[in-house]
Amino acid sequence: MFAIIETGGKQLKVEEGQTIFVEKLDVEEGETVTFDRVLFVGGDSVKVGAPLVEGATVSAKVEKQGRAKKIDVIKFKRRKNYHRKQGHRQPFTKVTIEKIDA
Repeated sequence: MFAIIETGGKQLKVEEGQTIFVEKLDVEEGETVTFDRVLFVGGDSVKVGAPLVEGATVSAKVEKQGRAKKIDVIKFKRRKNYHRKQGHRQPFTKVTIEKIDA
């Protein structure tokens, strides 16, 4: 069984036992988080939401809070003596999908 959930402005296809990285959630490590914005549930029986599936939830355990690798943001204009360099590390939450209720 799999589901398509929406979190952090993104849609993700998830299955039970899968580990995913999502936008930072305000939850402590080791706690359980419930995603209630389920758009689609597939498997033996298919349920399509309009836009959400009624009563469907996905439970996940928070494994880790962290920040991704650093990326460099560079602005440069040739011949104008203008260049700016800035770094950015995006925060994330690592979760493991435990159960899909449809």
